[in-house]
Parts: sequence; C-alpha cells; structure tokens
Amino acid sequence: MFEWFSIKEIMSVTLILFSVIDAIGNIPVIVDLRQKVGNIKSGRATIAAGVLMLGFLFLGQSILGLFGLDVRSFALAGAIVMFIIALEMILGVTIFRHDPNTGSSASIVPIAFPLIAGAGTLTTIISLRSVYQTGNIFVGIVLNLLFVYLVLKSAGWLAKKIGPSGFSVLRRVFGIILLSIAVKLFTGNLGG
Repeated sequence: MFEWFSIKEIMSVTLILFSVIDAIGNIPVIVDLRQKVGNIKSGRATIAAGVLMLGFLFLGQSILGLFGLDVRSFALAGAIVMFIIALEMILGVTIFRHDPNTGSSASIVPIAFPLIAGAGTLTTIISLRSVYQTGNIFVGIVLNLLFVYLVLKSAGWLAKKIGPSGFSVLRRVFGIILLSIAVKLFTGNLGG
C-alpha cells in the first residue's frame, strides 16, 4: 500500500527543504516585518505557502511541459539556484532581492511568498521530483510547513533566545549543507 514510503527519503527531503526555506535564518526578517506592519497571521502564511508548494509539486511537471522542458533540465537550473542561495547564506551577501511592498497582506507577501515558498523552494521541489518519490516529498513539505508555522508563531521569542551571532552560525551551517546538496543535484542530473 505504501511502497513509496521511505524514512530515509523523507528525512533527506525534509532537510533539503529546511535548508532552502531557512525559516530560522528568516526570523530577523519576520521580526522586523512584525514591527513594521504589526501582526502577521502565521496560519494564513503557512497555508498560502503550502498551497504554492504542493501545487508546484503536483503541477510543476505539467507547467514545464508547456514550455517544452524536462525535469532533468529544471533540476540542473534548480541546482544552480540552490547553489546561489547557499552562497548567500555562507558569505552573508544578498543576490536575490525581496519585494519591499508589504502592505496589509504581509502574511502572504513577503512571508508566504517569496520568503517561505520562493523561487528557490519551488525550484527545489521540482528538482527533488527527479530523485525522490512524490509521496515522500509531500510528507517532507508538510513537516517543513509545521516547522514554519511554529517558527512564525514564536519568532519574537526565538530572536531573543538565539541572538544575532546564533543566527549567523545557523545560517552558515545550513548554507554549507545546501551547497553540498546543490552540487549533488547538479552532478546527478548533468549526464544524459
């Protein structure tokens, strides 16, 4: 019944998405946004990000088909995007810019998109389809969404406990993990 179920795959997918989403590394942005716009609806942001991620998991290949692309080509492009995101995390530089237009919908933009379910996350999800079973990716996404919800709910408390130097260390550690994953995805999909 559950031939696709693999704890190893679920853990791998969860860790990969955890690194790309970087919920802990985004806490300073979330805290700053809360100060600017007031309350952020954690549940609403998590659901919106989940709809985007799951929609892309199931419809991503169809969307690629419209443009005449295959999953391997998209996985290579995704590996490059993940590589750049990892460099941002490790070197502390900003290559991808977030839209400063927040308005009253700060729970959706920029929290759900592009902070949680941004280009890197969506590219990673479609790239993972070339390596892992869809059911295991689904479980990994759900586990990450639960974690994201907890982080959004407790962002203020976590910011006080971890501190700026703790964020810096965590961001770099997950950056190195993400860089390794990007290299593996790239080399695994490079051959014909």
